[in-house]
Amino acid sequence: MKDEKARKVLVIDVGGTHVKVLATGRPKEVKIASGKSMSGPDMVRAVRKTTRSWSFDVVSIGYPGPVLHGRPVRDPVNLGPGWVGLDFAKAFGKPVRLVNDAAMQALGSYQGGRMLFLGLGTGLGTAMIVDGLIEPMELAHLPYKKGRTYEDFVGERGRERLGNKKWRKEVADVIERLRAALEPDEVVLGGGNEKRVKELPDGVRRGDNRNAFLGGFRMWQTDRLRSKSAEKGRGKP
Repeated sequence: MKDEKARKVLVIDVGGTHVKVLATGRPKEVKIASGKSMSGPDMVRAVRKTTRSWSFDVVSIGYPGPVLHGRPVRDPVNLGPGWVGLDFAKAFGKPVRLVNDAAMQALGSYQGGRMLFLGLGTGLGTAMIVDGLIEPMELAHLPYKKGRTYEDFVGERGRERLGNKKWRKEVADVIERLRAALEPDEVVLGGGNEKRVKELPDGVRRGDNRNAFLGGFRMWQTDRLRSKSAEKGRGKP
């Protein structure tokens, strides 16, 4: 059995527009077009074709939806069907650890202490890391105001409805509400719309979408930087 730190990891960051893949020792990520017609088996086939000449021992997957015990709970909103119940370890022929995509990016952004990650993208991805232990969260769908959820205001549809100026005010308000409730040491903003936030409150820093790959590599390290939900359902090396 290989030492965990010596393993070569294939990281798959699944998104509604692209599936991005990177492996240990590769110089640059590769993007695969996704979209509403891409099913779970379609993703596996596309990734296997793209990486057929790559060398890797294990797989990390960032999944755009809720994950329980290392398995998708429901199919992604912006992709096709066939994700729930798919045996990813069997499909890739390698041990697989799968977490929510926001959790994977949070893991790559983590520097210590209590960190709240907010992914501003198509929706709102959320995760909390406390002393190295990561807990994916589904805060996006909690009631916020006017009968709508947090995601309705700070996700992409909210930005399009409100315009950038009002959207930024909502983002600032959501940060303060969640910070007051969860008491993190710091908040990290990630996701595709993080760059649209001009001024950051004290105690808030910017993440980077590329941190998703670092998070994927960290998922196979031997420290505590791993998800409780992934731990319960991972394939054994």
